[in-house]
Amino acid sequence: MIGIASHSTTPSKPSNPSNPATSANTALGALTAHKAWTGTVIAVALIFLAPAVLNTYNLGLASKYLCYAMVAVGIGLAWGQGGMLVLGQGLFFGLGAYVMAIHMELADIGPGKVPDFMAQYGMTQVPGFWELFRNPVIAILSVAIVPGIVAAVLGLLVFGRGVRGAYFAILSQALVAAFSVLLVGQSKTTGGTNGLSDFQGFFGYDLTDPANKRILYYICAFCVLAMVLLAAAIRRSFLGELIIGVRDQENRMKFLGYNPASIKVFVFSLAAMFAGVGGAMFVPVVGIISPSDIGVTPSILMLAGVMIGGRATLLGPVIGTLLVRFAETQLSEAYPSAWTYIEGALFILVIAFVPNGLAQFKGVWPWLKEKFGRRDAAPSAAPGTAPGATAKAVTA
Repeated sequence: MIGIASHSTTPSKPSNPSNPATSANTALGALTAHKAWTGTVIAVALIFLAPAVLNTYNLGLASKYLCYAMVAVGIGLAWGQGGMLVLGQGLFFGLGAYVMAIHMELADIGPGKVPDFMAQYGMTQVPGFWELFRNPVIAILSVAIVPGIVAAVLGLLVFGRGVRGAYFAILSQALVAAFSVLLVGQSKTTGGTNGLSDFQGFFGYDLTDPANKRILYYICAFCVLAMVLLAAAIRRSFLGELIIGVRDQENRMKFLGYNPASIKVFVFSLAAMFAGVGGAMFVPVVGIISPSDIGVTPSILMLAGVMIGGRATLLGPVIGTLLVRFAETQLSEAYPSAWTYIEGALFILVIAFVPNGLAQFKGVWPWLKEKFGRRDAAPSAAPGTAPGATAKAVTA
């Protein structure tokens, strides 16, 4: 690993283009780049294909699932890459959602008016922090900046004091629980348990128009694609090596001169920004945001999709989240009174038998070949070679 492995005293040899090892590395890099471009093209094709095969209702469900997939990409970075068990992403999802909901509410009622729930409390003007998000440019920027700033402040306070592991997980879950209680208690300015709903437009576009619902789907889909590509770039970069180094050998990284707290804060803040964008798009897609959408249970479900798909992989969190949300919809429609128990049983089965998520199945075929003796024969040893030398050479 970069920055962790011990340095060798043997002088390095100049690279030889005709060296088979150098050629193999070059070919591997070209293959990786080719796979990345091929995967991107396939993803774009699927994005444009979905509206042609899905009706308006199912396309809306797909948009909703994609909002949760944005959160999953960030969790994959923070938990799968950085080792931080984030149980409170609903906090940042809710921050982005309420920023967008406030802007949409103000755009619907117009200047100089207050929402109906505020009028019931005798309020004649909206609070000052509402006015801050009336400007569309500020609102768009704030859906990512506000969660990112909050996560950075929390990260500096938590990681700077060396809090990690189960303590960090419990603390993150406590924060989202406190945020939900705060939203319920401030019913005059947040709508309380009912939240904010009945939105008519989205930056001037009528939300009841099916064509605009299709646009919302495209925005959600391409946001997920952009986040996946950014996560892939981070994984392949030197920063990705640093993140893994902090996850596996934090004390050694300190000895090498790196600040683990700052690296954790960066990853935690980026995951929060992804969650904020997902929450912001959730509002026009679903048409409502309330404390029940961002509490402890929704936060755990956000984490469950990542766990089922495979937290250590790039696409596993997205695929797992889409499958979990689809199963949730189908089970709730087929078994209204028992679907939560069925979903819980599925999670238990996954944890018990597939702890690494669906990504674990990619190693099934090599395992079967090894189990039944179908692996390739090892190269025979040269005459006079000591027993075991060939195996050591292959391993090296």
